[in-house]
Amino acid sequence: ETGEVTATGLPSSNVLYYDLTDDAWVCVRPSGTEPKVKFYYGIKGTSLDDADKKSADLGDAVIAMINAML
Repeated sequence: ETGEVTATGLPSSNVLYYDLTDDAWVCVRPSGTEPKVKFYYGIKGTSLDDADKKSADLGDAVIAMINAML
């Protein structure tokens, strides 16, 4: 949102990594062997049920974003 660029502590690679609210994150990278883009995301929950709900919500948001680009 702010455009601030910070180091992730990860090795240098061809990825976009976004820190989100609630300790969630999304990482986007091209496949090294196939003509496709890969999306990864992580969340933290206060319980397994909370984590499952947050994961489903973020997964739906990522899919909606991808569908909007198609």
